[in-house]
Amino acid sequence: MYRFVSPRSKKNLKMKTKSTLCIAIFFLMASVTFAQKKNKEITIIDGKVNISKYHNFDQLDKMSKGELLTLYGERIKVIVNILPNIAFATKPGVTMGSLGIPETKENQKALETNREASVEYFDSTIEFQKKILPYSDTRDLIAAILFYEETLKSLHTYNDFRTD
Repeated sequence: MYRFVSPRSKKNLKMKTKSTLCIAIFFLMASVTFAQKKNKEITIIDGKVNISKYHNFDQLDKMSKGELLTLYGERIKVIVNILPNIAFATKPGVTMGSLGIPETKENQKALETNREASVEYFDSTIEFQKKILPYSDTRDLIAAILFYEETLKSLHTYNDFRTD
């Protein structure tokens, strides 16, 4: 009628329950951890892709050569990030998936290789310009900055050229 359960079997039952619960929690945590390691989508355009202020000749003419060199470098960085990818995007945040490009390992590798090459190109260009650009004529530097700024302004009208 009454079933007698020895204290020892109660202890075994508790141990089995605890070990089963611990194993279940372990597998649950492991699955959540691995689920979060999904590859983060890489954006086509990365980094700073806009400039805070456009200038006119008079504003630039009042600046020191050091300030002009800084502006020149900032404009080149934006141009290097945007222009090679203009057929895909003109703003940051666009991914291969958002463009309908299959996110295969091959495509992701190609995008990553392109990004690394772009960074390497930019770094070597800036390194060269830090050494050589100070010898440039200030008027030529101003003209180049104005040209780059006009190029960047024209990106705002890029969609006018698209036909859907």
